[in-house]
Amino acid sequence: MQSKPCPCGLSQNYSACCGRLHNGAQATTPEQLMRSRFSAFALGLTDYLLATWHPRTRPSLDLNDNPQWVKLEVIDSWQRDDNGFVHFRAYYRIGGELGILEEKSDFVLENDQWFYLQGDYGA
Repeated sequence: MQSKPCPCGLSQNYSACCGRLHNGAQATTPEQLMRSRFSAFALGLTDYLLATWHPRTRPSLDLNDNPQWVKLEVIDSWQRDDNGFVHFRAYYRIGGELGILEEKSDFVLENDQWFYLQGDYGA
C-alpha cells in the first residue's frame, strides 16, 4: 500500500498522504482530517476513525458492513479559529451498485488536534 495512490484521491501516494496520519502525524486542517478519515473507512482502520472522532459524539463503530469506498469529492472546506467544516461526496460500491454519501461535516480543534464532530447527511 505504501507506493499505491492514496484512497483520498490526492495525487500523492498513500505513505506520503493519509498514511502519515494513520501512523501518528496530526492533521493540520479539517479537510486533511476528513480525507484521512475517508481513507481509513476505505482501508477499514476502525481504531483511527474512533481516535479522530470527538469523544462527545463518538459512537461504537463496526465496519463489518462497510461498503467499498471508491472516490472522494471535496466540494467545500474552511476553518475559523477552532471550528472547521467540510462538504463532501463519498462514492461507494455495494453489490455492483454505485452509491453516493453526501455530507456537511463539522470539525473542532482541541489541544492542537482536529476531531470529527458530526455530519449532516444528504446535504
